[in-house]
Amino acid sequence: MRIERILCPTDLTPDSKAALRYAAALAQAYDAELIQMYCEDSSDGTRTLNGKPADLLEAALREHANQRDLKALGWKSIVVGCDDPGDCITREASRHRADLIIMRSRRRPHRAALLGSVAESVSRTAPCPVLVMHADERDWINGNGNGKQIGLKSLLVAYDFSDHSELALKLGLSVAQEYQAELHLLHVLPPFTLDEPEISWYPLGKEGIYHKAARRLQKAVPDEAHLWCKIKNVICEGQPYREIIHYAQRNEIDLVCLGAQGAGFGLMTLFGSNVDRVLRQAPCPVLVARPLRHIRRSTSELIEREIGSKSELKTVERALRSA
Repeated sequence: MRIERILCPTDLTPDSKAALRYAAALAQAYDAELIQMYCEDSSDGTRTLNGKPADLLEAALREHANQRDLKALGWKSIVVGCDDPGDCITREASRHRADLIIMRSRRRPHRAALLGSVAESVSRTAPCPVLVMHADERDWINGNGNGKQIGLKSLLVAYDFSDHSELALKLGLSVAQEYQAELHLLHVLPPFTLDEPEISWYPLGKEGIYHKAARRLQKAVPDEAHLWCKIKNVICEGQPYREIIHYAQRNEIDLVCLGAQGAGFGLMTLFGSNVDRVLRQAPCPVLVARPLRHIRRSTSELIEREIGSKSELKTVERALRSA
């Protein structure tokens, strides 16, 4: 998992500023640039800030990094106005070519969940992976201020043999290798699959659904991964989101990693998809795997850069002539 730029959006509330603790720790761990982003909601003029957003962003970061770390940490802040924070975060992540978005999400009541949330919207459309956390969940960033350590010991990858879950597995293996964490690979069969009588008594040469899934699950992980990571394959049955959440709770998982099918996965059912539900109810941070899809630089930006380089060249030529 190569991370060079981390985008951390915030509205400067205590909840959203808490995501900076993860962002600062991971930026230091990966020697990555940290981009703090404040979204000024132009559709809501009721909220005012006591100070300039840029100064407040720096003050918020100082709460999670000491002076020495702050100097060593490459960081910048951006302030943008928008009507839709989700679209704004996605656009800025693409513009700044972020490799990871780290953001906080509020637990939402079931009725409000019908409308979705900013975190769910970003997870559907982001051009890079998205790490989402909540207030009441297992924490794996140890320490406050000085001496932060990343104590990630176990992670769960939800795997259904699709392309997007394959992306989640690759991301999960990379994280597990980085922190020597135990990886749990979970596949959920449809309900009542395992209720078939004498499921293991199949004719020779013929496999049942459970055995076929177990074999495919075992082959999904590269052989070399077992050299540096303890891997546990698990097959269960039921509703995928429920099994993911229950397994994470029972086994004290530190991070759930899953893939998103694309821009429409949140509209699959009236109450949202498996990914949406896991985001709302998981007992630990959730890493949504997304392929890197940044927009290409616009023609005007390329022309601007070309004009700038030519003017610099002419300046140098004039200086040489006068010398």
